Amino acid sequence: MKFTLLLLTFLLFFSFVATAQNTYSVSGVIVDTAAKAKLPNTSVMVLNSKDSTLVSFARTDKNGLFTVAGLHKGKFILLTVYPAYADYVEQFSLDSAKTTHDFGKISMILKAKLLSEVIIKGSHIPIKIKGDTTEFNAKSYVIQPNDKVEDLLRQLPGIEVDKDGKITAQGETVTKVLVDGEEFFGDDPTLVTKNIRADMVDKVQLYDKKSDQATFTGIDDGVRTKTINIKLKEDKKNGLFGKVNGNVGTDGYYEGQLIANRFKANEKFSVYGTAANDGRIGLGFQDNSTLGTSGGNVQFVDGGISINFSGNNDALDSFNGYYDGKGIPVTSSGGAHYDSKWNGDKESINTNFKIGQIQLNGVTTSTVQQTLPTGIFTTASNESFNNYAFREKLDATYTVKLDTTADLKLSADGTYRNFHVDNEYATQTDSSGIALNSNKRSVINHGDTRIFDINALYTKKFKKTGRTLSWTVGESYNENQTEGFLNSETDFYNTTGVKDSSQVINQYKTTDNVSAVFNSNITYSEPLSKNWALLFNYGLGVNNSTSNQQSFNQSAPGLYNMLDSAYSNNYKFNQLTNQVGAIFNYKTVKATLNFGTKVSGVNFKQEDEYTGDVLSRNFLNWAPQAMFQYKFSQYRSFRANYQGNTTQPTIMQIQPVLTNTDPLNITLGNPNLKPSFGNRLSVFYNNYEVLSGQSFFVSANYSNTFNAIVNNTSESPVGQNTTQYVNLGNRTPYNYGIYTSMSRKIKALGDIQAGLNLNTSANISYSYINSALDQANNHTYSAGLSVNKYVKDKYDFYARGGPSYTFSTMSLQPQGNNNAAGFNSSGRFDLYLPLGFGAGSDVNYTYSAATQTFSAQYTTILNAYMFKSFRKDESFKISLSGNDLLNQNTNFTRGLSGNTSTQTNTNGIKRFFMLSLIWDFTKFGTVPAKK
Repeated sequence: MKFTLLLLTFLLFFSFVATAQNTYSVSGVIVDTAAKAKLPNTSVMVLNSKDSTLVSFARTDKNGLFTVAGLHKGKFILLTVYPAYADYVEQFSLDSAKTTHDFGKISMILKAKLLSEVIIKGSHIPIKIKGDTTEFNAKSYVIQPNDKVEDLLRQLPGIEVDKDGKITAQGETVTKVLVDGEEFFGDDPTLVTKNIRADMVDKVQLYDKKSDQATFTGIDDGVRTKTINIKLKEDKKNGLFGKVNGNVGTDGYYEGQLIANRFKANEKFSVYGTAANDGRIGLGFQDNSTLGTSGGNVQFVDGGISINFSGNNDALDSFNGYYDGKGIPVTSSGGAHYDSKWNGDKESINTNFKIGQIQLNGVTTSTVQQTLPTGIFTTASNESFNNYAFREKLDATYTVKLDTTADLKLSADGTYRNFHVDNEYATQTDSSGIALNSNKRSVINHGDTRIFDINALYTKKFKKTGRTLSWTVGESYNENQTEGFLNSETDFYNTTGVKDSSQVINQYKTTDNVSAVFNSNITYSEPLSKNWALLFNYGLGVNNSTSNQQSFNQSAPGLYNMLDSAYSNNYKFNQLTNQVGAIFNYKTVKATLNFGTKVSGVNFKQEDEYTGDVLSRNFLNWAPQAMFQYKFSQYRSFRANYQGNTTQPTIMQIQPVLTNTDPLNITLGNPNLKPSFGNRLSVFYNNYEVLSGQSFFVSANYSNTFNAIVNNTSESPVGQNTTQYVNLGNRTPYNYGIYTSMSRKIKALGDIQAGLNLNTSANISYSYINSALDQANNHTYSAGLSVNKYVKDKYDFYARGGPSYTFSTMSLQPQGNNNAAGFNSSGRFDLYLPLGFGAGSDVNYTYSAATQTFSAQYTTILNAYMFKSFRKDESFKISLSGNDLLNQNTNFTRGLSGNTSTQTNTNGIKRFFMLSLIWDFTKFGTVPAKK
């Protein structure tokens, strides 16, 4: 609390000082030169004369009058902009003798009537609108020595970058950051924003990237990806730059990182390497997925056919390399990137190699509540885990322009993954305070995964505008092999809590899962009129999958050669899919509408190698879709999407074999499962003003599932579960969410950017418990307030937080619930001092109130740092930081799934201090001559 009050006092003091110093202003009136008419809503900007950075702005009122207050003394440029009129530019100065400047009547001239000798142009206009693209001029914003792209992005109106590097633009998450229009190290935006230097940037372009299909055909399918393109300065495309840092901390913590980039004209080569045990597993917030598998789901290029295979059908525990802050990680990773264009940019190649490993150790304690028709079971458990994962991946994409109308794109990637787990579990289950069972078990398992994908895409444009043909062919192979040991001892108790029986399991288990998938899809587009077009496609998909699981008991100590048929099975699951579809598209300047459907004939052939049983089934699956978008203006739009999709059951859900990884929770596949069908409707409204930074958006979504695949669980009186997957025929699970956000600058508080969000969501799900249908209801309501500000060479800060409340009930036990309030907040403050000194702090606070089952939980994670920069360009820095100063990191989670509520706590990295040495190096040469 003392820290919070001190921080608020500090922020208010800076706001007061900033307001007190900014007492200068300018005013005037904007009129048409010929008609002498007043021009309302004219954009009026004040720029620094020295570097043309944006200082402040305003708009004229209905009478053409404007006032720009809150300025300081100095030399400036006045820039006025009005549609269809030439920009007006005039220099002026403010000082202590002249604190105000009245421009009087400013006459603007229509571009159509403008004579060449009186054209007026601004040298560095901060923001330009080019069609659907907002372009920011990097020269107009603050760039400090060794700033990275993310430091530049934080200053751009409508763009936010959080502490982990996640980017939000106009209320939407940015998932792609390109460099000169090309991908850089794949799809991880932070490998650009944390790597590329801000002083290399010429322009930042923000736009909604259309899908590859829509870009090629010119038929808008409503699919959008919020994208930022970093355009480099010509003299920064030839040079060497990078970063080296080494960190040594208390309690044996360390971190090291090397990033090196060599750019030369149309070639880019980059490498990086990291090693750490302080929680950093890579270069950015998305790197937690770089050790996981990427294969298993195959989709046609237009999303028409989806063939799913679960490669995680291990008989025992596995580890995919994912680190979410729980446990103590020891990691190392590296990668290389190369891309080049040649032959007049007709040919290009883009390649990436990534390698990494992680050792993760930790302890998790949890409380699990299961709702049953007869009562509530509560399980307390303790898990210690020792996990290891290794992964390497190589991918390459080659593109060639065959002629002016045809392109060919070839891509291939290969992945190898290895994992090892050594986990210990201890659980005890009771009902109303009476013990039902207790279990101790250990799992040792290791495995290998191999994935290979190859794809070819051919595109052809015909003479008639809008008439196109594309054909994609792909093959994917995924093999997952594991072997391990399960040792378990379970004690069962009678109704008085006295032990009456035990179960001991000691087994050796192996799995061999293989999936081979071929897919081909042809898409043809035909313009029907000026506004109407038709998109037609045909697809063929073949998925041949096998899952061989074997369990062996001991015939002698250490000799596992007795096959246990109850937990063994060899199963084949083959799918043949034929799909046709037609989509109609209507487009005008402001409106886009498309609708249609795809229909797939799917043949299942299932074969049990142990019993010889063969089951063949045929299904007709529909995939209707519709999209409507209306653009009221460049920054105000409405969009609605509907999609219906059929989801096939996975081989893990179908294979008729018992899985006893957890002997108290046994699962069984169901070969008679049918596909489920889901509907999803989403709407989005956005209103954004670039100059004022004011935004408002509303996003809502609703989805339901017919014939849903749910759990059918039989619970014994002593707490042992056996679960089989079944189709839910008499109920429809659904969920919805509504999200609103408002944001704008508040001039009265020194141009602080403030935002407010209000959200609600719900999830209604079903499951069978001892043949009784249970309905789980989960509703959450939340609100949040955020503020942030950045002042060159002085300070920057952000703070955000708000309350939430969750209603959680089960229909089988309506008197019991896990209703609870919560509060989440975070903040950061950075202070820049003279002589290269600086300091900062960030804090995250989480609170979850007590429920009928769970106790209250709260944590405050406080970090702080100070640094000193050296050399004229500040390329060398020494930093001292403190992590989790209050020593409260508990990694708390609470969740609901089916009839089960769970609360967990996992150990993690706590308080330590670290000394860091950081060197940013750079050397740029002359611009190479164009060939």
